[in-house]
Order: sequence, then structure tokens, then C-alpha cells
Amino acid sequence: MATHFEVRIADVERTYAAQAAQAAIDLLDKLESNLSRFRTTSDIAQIAQLLPGQKMRLSEPTFACLEIAKRMELVTHNAFSATSAALQTQPSMPQWNLLPEDLSIQCEHGQLHFDLGAIGKGFALDRMAELLRSWDCPAFLLVAGGSSILAGDAPLQTAGWSCGLGEDNATQRFYLSHTSLSGSGLAVKGEHILDPRTGRPAQRKNRVWALANTAAESDALSTACMVLGEQELEHVLAQDHTWLFFIEANGTNRPMGHRALPLPC
Repeated sequence: MATHFEVRIADVERTYAAQAAQAAIDLLDKLESNLSRFRTTSDIAQIAQLLPGQKMRLSEPTFACLEIAKRMELVTHNAFSATSAALQTQPSMPQWNLLPEDLSIQCEHGQLHFDLGAIGKGFALDRMAELLRSWDCPAFLLVAGGSSILAGDAPLQTAGWSCGLGEDNATQRFYLSHTSLSGSGLAVKGEHILDPRTGRPAQRKNRVWALANTAAESDALSTACMVLGEQELEHVLAQDHTWLFFIEANGTNRPMGHRALPLPC
């Protein structure tokens, strides 16, 4: 996943919190060994070797992550795709199916060049959150690269975890709890986001934020928002009233959606 992760835990004895945080980081390392396309032994790297008609059994985390990716493709009408990078080396999108009965993936067409950068970080945060709850550490804030944030319970006597949209010193901040916030944009990596439907770079030049119940969902949605038009955004929002999007333009944030925004700090 090639980014910096942070684990913050509140309202737990310091030594125990440190042990829980280390367990979450250890879990992250295991997930990366399955999901990273840069590790030749990972599931994702091995999937790329499949020929049409061939299938491969996956680890449970990889299968679960790809299940979410497949669902988000449907929800966003293919504005999000975990294989969009394949269009850089082949003329059309590869086709694939998941086989739940044996936790397998089958290649239907093309080469399955997955890049989970738009959903893998969020998936890892969701799994780390499950682990922290099992350690009785429900008040946590997990951050991946500054663009993916997952908040658990609010610390005692607070309205939530204080988070900003943009830089660390952002003036517009919100109290978050039991939610995930993800951002996508072109400022850091340039035109790295492709529209899976056309193969062309995303046309939206501002920054997009998505709020959702899970970090995997908010990661995928923020990426999809970079290529969706205004009417398409409204249609996606209408499918699930728990999602809320922010379109940042000229230094201001315009909320879209159906769920009330956490109160600003």
C-alpha cells in the first residue's frame, strides 16, 4: 500500500494501548503481503498471471477486498474499478468473477492487473478497526496517508476525533466518530486517476471527499467521484443515504448527499 499509517487509541491504559496498536500494525503487514501488487508472492501479483478461463484460490482477506471492489463497481456504474490501470497496457477492461464456494477468482478476459490503491488502504483500516475492537479499544482513529481516515468511538468527554479536510493545519475541521472520510485529488500524484469507462485521466481538477460507514467504501467512492458527472453523482447518492460527498473547489467545500455532516470544530 506504500503509505504511512497511524494508529491513535484513547481511554485505554498506555501500555495496553501500545500493544493493541502494534497488533494492528502487524495485521497491516499481513494484509499488505496479500494485497500489494509490488510483492511478487502476493495474491494480487499472482492473479495477474492468470489466463482467460483459469482460476485461483485466494486468501480470505484478498477475496473479501475484491468482493467489496466488485460491489463498488456496480454501485458507481464502473466509475470505480480495481483494474482501471490495465487500460494502460491492454485495449479493454479485463473481466473477472469471484467464486464464493471456494474463495476463488476466475479470469474471463484479458490480464487481471489489479491496483488496489483506491480501496486497499480503506480495507486495511476496516480490518485494523475490527482487531482494535476485539482488544476492547473502541475509541480509535486510524489514518492512512492522510487521505483515508476511520474513526471509532469518540474519546471520553469529546464530540469526536478532530479531523480537517486537506492539510494538517486546515481551518475547516470536523468531529468524527463511527465513520470514515476519504479524499482523492490530483495535487500530489498528478493525473494518476483514470476513468475506467474511457481510459482517459479524470477531468475533475478539484479535490473530492467522501464520507461512508466503512473506509473501503469511502476510498472507492472518493475515487469514483473524480470521474462522475454531477447527475451521475446524484444517482449514486440516491442508492444509499449513508453516503455524503464533498466537492472542494476554490478553497471551499460543497456538501452533497443525504446524511447530516458532523458539526465543524
